[in-house]
Amino acid sequence: MSPGEKAPGSVLGKVELRPQRLEVDRLLDDPRTRIIVCCGSGGVGKTTTAAALGLRAAERGRHVVVLTVDPARRLAQSMGLTSLDNTPRPVPLPDMADGSLHAMMLDMKRTFDEIVETHSDPDRAAQILANPFYQSLSSSFAGTQEYMAMEKLGQLRRADEWDLIVVDTPPSRSALDFLDAPQRLSRFLDGRLIRLLTAPTRVSSRAYLKVVNAGFGMFTGVVTKVLGTQLLRDVQTFVAAFDTMFGGFRERAEDTYRLLQTPGTAFLVIATPEPDALREASYFVERLSEDRMPLAGLILNRVHPSPAARLSAARSLAAAEALQAAAGMDGNGADGNGADGNGSRPEALNGGAGDAAEGAHHPLAVTALRLHAERMQLAAAERRLAQRFTAAHPGVPTVRIPAQPQDVHDLAGLRIIGESFAAS
Repeated sequence: MSPGEKAPGSVLGKVELRPQRLEVDRLLDDPRTRIIVCCGSGGVGKTTTAAALGLRAAERGRHVVVLTVDPARRLAQSMGLTSLDNTPRPVPLPDMADGSLHAMMLDMKRTFDEIVETHSDPDRAAQILANPFYQSLSSSFAGTQEYMAMEKLGQLRRADEWDLIVVDTPPSRSALDFLDAPQRLSRFLDGRLIRLLTAPTRVSSRAYLKVVNAGFGMFTGVVTKVLGTQLLRDVQTFVAAFDTMFGGFRERAEDTYRLLQTPGTAFLVIATPEPDALREASYFVERLSEDRMPLAGLILNRVHPSPAARLSAARSLAAAEALQAAAGMDGNGADGNGADGNGSRPEALNGGAGDAAEGAHHPLAVTALRLHAERMQLAAAERRLAQRFTAAHPGVPTVRIPAQPQDVHDLAGLRIIGESFAAS
């Protein structure tokens, strides 16, 4: 059964659906796994999860590079580095580690510049890099970040210096941007508007006069009024210099896209047990299935298990209420020896409430019981959300990672998360 298919006859609510367990260590240890792509909506812990995966793989003998596209500096801090840039930096590991770990943060403009410098002669490269339209395109055009992430992934894979590449995808609003961006940018660079705007640079002067006589001059006049003379000239100069590289962009985008479809790639969808995050994860699972991308499973991050799961929320609340009721009795009619005004002891009237009265002197117990009840209720809500996902995608293996008591800020914290991959 494919990851996106539903199990026939499964009914949510009657039977607790248990997804197949995601064997993360087996995935990391498999030498055929060369690329792991962590994807999902923003704010679900993709960067931390990618770093934990990289560290665990390195300590188990793999030579790993982690590529993050998130501009936040959490990855550098958690790995003990002062900063990250477009060059893989070694991460210091304990001497007992058999592998190695490098980390880098995508610089989309620098990556774009490297492509220009690599695939054009020095004079043409200098012309392109100095062009104002290129400078704007390479630093702020929608989709450039995602496209350059794909470019950098292709570069790392072709370099063959690491046997495992872990990719932290961009924190996009839509989980589909990472897959769509290469085609979107390629379509823009090869679009009819760009070609039409640069028509004067592609024909001889005599042919251009004919085009003008046919009405092209009227069109460019309108465009000039809308865009401005200088911007139109910058676009024309950029595309004229960039023309020979268009085919290379499309070819590399297609190569990287095919690379993501190979069995050596594994997509891990990261989510938290929240409605929006799991809804986005569901969309991503379906899209990966449509595009024939190899989905390894779901990492359900920041779940809230309880170490005292046998004590239900209802029993915990009942115990807290009993303690509070006993405290009220002690202050409203019970004598100093624990007897009421008739000389009867409370436990004789309430079947043991005297024991509760004894606990009424411990308000922390009441607070702890109520907090435990809230924790159990939260855990139940998270299980229901996870059940809905499993009912929709029963073929997706899942691993649950407990919420950490504090933010992860060092290798020790990443190691704890890595151990959770095997312990959950």
